[in-house]
Amino acid sequence: MSNVIDVLEKDFDAVVLQSDVPVLVDFWSTSCGPCRLLVPVLEELAGENADTVKVVKVNVMENMSVAGRYGVDMLPTLMIFNDGNVVERMIGVVAKEKLQAALDELV
Repeated sequence: MSNVIDVLEKDFDAVVLQSDVPVLVDFWSTSCGPCRLLVPVLEELAGENADTVKVVKVNVMENMSVAGRYGVDMLPTLMIFNDGNVVERMIGVVAKEKLQAALDELV
């Protein structure tokens, strides 16, 4: 079972912005090759940090208004939210170690 949560536009505020723990959001699309490369990395991070961090995916083709709200124009775009604010933004395939280090600063 996956620890990565698929989030829809209608649930974004409740799941991400109102979260009491940091949230790593992956803005992705089914047509994005590099996005597929991140799947195992995100699964590992979600499993290893399940008690302290949420890892969620937002399909930009199905949730365009959320992607637009945060200026997502390249995929994959990864954002880390803490207390409802974007505290980190990364574009492209990012190493697991870099993502973990960014999360470690918040927990």
